[in-house]
Amino acid sequence: MIERYRTVRGPGNLEIVIKKSRFIGHIMPVTTEEEANAFIDEIKKKHWNATHNCSAYMIGERDEIQKQSDDGEPSGTAGKPILEVIKNQQLKNVAIVVTRYFGGIMLGAGGLIRAYTDGAVAAIEAGKAITKVLHREVLVELDYTWLGKVENELRSREVRTGETGFTDKVTLTCLPPDSETEAFIAWITDLTQGQSRITEGQRLYFIEGE
Repeated sequence: MIERYRTVRGPGNLEIVIKKSRFIGHIMPVTTEEEANAFIDEIKKKHWNATHNCSAYMIGERDEIQKQSDDGEPSGTAGKPILEVIKNQQLKNVAIVVTRYFGGIMLGAGGLIRAYTDGAVAAIEAGKAITKVLHREVLVELDYTWLGKVENELRSREVRTGETGFTDKVTLTCLPPDSETEAFIAWITDLTQGQSRITEGQRLYFIEGE
């Protein structure tokens, strides 16, 4: 799993008008090719009377899946520019559809490329780009006598935390960045003078800054 990546917060759409043609950029975060194709099909059904519904998506930690469609526009003037915007903005796991309603004025190849580029940028603006950072779940079990001190130290270090479990002991769910897990465990062990029981859990992505 990669340490961090850029994607979008959620679905969104934004319309722009270029020489009387309406271009509506739609975006959706996706994790599989099936999700991407389902999203594209949904937009095509919604905008069945549009002149074109051009699309592109990029999926995978190493951008293994990359697909594009000009949907009837001249080859290379729509799907490719949309895909290039995804690459240039360093986004992963997103699908974009740019819907065009022809307004009567021909744009030419260069004009189409610029229009679909702008449509893809508008879609990303609507979806709100975010950065996701990989964290590691670290469960810290300790006696209640340590709770106040450990919680204060976690707050002062701004360590992300999850639920706290209360039984005969207290279990804190700590979520340090995955790359800092080893250092975090060493720190918490030293803080509790070796009197805590530490278990590593799953890896999870969280939005940076939240």
